[in-house]
Formats: sequence, C-alpha cells, structure tokens
Amino acid sequence: MIVNLLLVTGAYLLGSISSAIIVCRLMGLPDPRTQGSSNPGATNVLRIGGKTAGAITLLGDGLKGLVPMLIGHLFDAGPVLLAATGLAAFLGHLYPVFFGFRGGKGVATALGVQFGLYWPIGLTVAAIWLFVAKVLKISSVSALVCMALAPLVVWLFRPEPVLIGMQGLISLILFWRHRRNIRNLLSGSEAKLTDSGNKS
Repeated sequence: MIVNLLLVTGAYLLGSISSAIIVCRLMGLPDPRTQGSSNPGATNVLRIGGKTAGAITLLGDGLKGLVPMLIGHLFDAGPVLLAATGLAAFLGHLYPVFFGFRGGKGVATALGVQFGLYWPIGLTVAAIWLFVAKVLKISSVSALVCMALAPLVVWLFRPEPVLIGMQGLISLILFWRHRRNIRNLLSGSEAKLTDSGNKS
C-alpha cells in the first residue's frame, strides 16, 4: 500500500513540474503563461521560442507521463494502479502544485501515459495526431481527434475496463480543457500550427 501511494503521489508531483515554464526560463524566453495563448504547453512554447524550445517542452511533458508508468511496470502494477498512476501524472500537468495549479492542456503528458501503458497504444495515438496535423495543420484538431479515438485504441490493445475508463476520463478532461479551441473552431478563428498566437 505504501509503494502504491508513493507511486501515485510521485506521478502527480512529477506531472506538476512545468516543462514549458522551466524551458522558457532557461532559454531566456517570456513566461508562456503571459504570451500567445497563455497556455504552458509545447504548442505555445513552439510559437514563443521556436522548434527547439517546443521540442524540448514536448519531450519533457511526455516524459512526465511515461516515467511513472514505466516505474509502475517495474513494480508489477496491475491495471488499477497503472490507471491511478497515469491519471495522477496527467492531473499533475493540468493542475501543478508547484505553479499555482495553472498548467497546460495535457496532450503530450497523456501521450506519455499511453506509451508507458503499452507502446503500441502511444504509437497509434501519435500517428493519428501526426496524420491530422499534416493534413489540417491545426494543433487543437489533431489533439481532439487523437484523444477522441484513444479509448478505442486502448480497448484494442489493453481491453481492461479500468484502463479504458482511465483513458476515457483523460479524453473527456482534454476536451474540456480545449473548450476555447472548440469555440474558435466553430467560429473559424482557430489559428494553424504555422501561425503565431494560436489558442491551443
């Protein structure tokens, strides 16, 4: 029980480390919470600081979801503990205790959780994101499409109800976090990946 508690708590605390804010500080860039979409995530950092800053942020956010899941596997965690660990890491990114509970939208961290759960899940969801991004060039649409399909992907590869439920909850929260993007999409004002000031 103590190991389980430490794993879930550690996942939340690791998730609470904001890659976007740290990368921007180290690279002398503006605080991502005050620039562009005001979202401390990889897409906003990409627009603020360019591809290198965005890529580092993306990697950091992904590792926050991946590492706790891999540790869970090392301890032979069952589906319930893996689900709790993944959800804790994801919520840590969204509501980071170290940064005033003001975090990003969680797409990269959710993807890290999926890779950590079972790598074909993460690979499939990432491929969906890349395909939609290549065709439409809108980050928020890519995120919404791949996360809408993610519960189905989990069902195909790891059909345990608790894991499907975890992914379903993560997907629902992601849609809620993208509600402004959805409004922008409906009004035709959502910017593309190549634009500055995207609201994603």
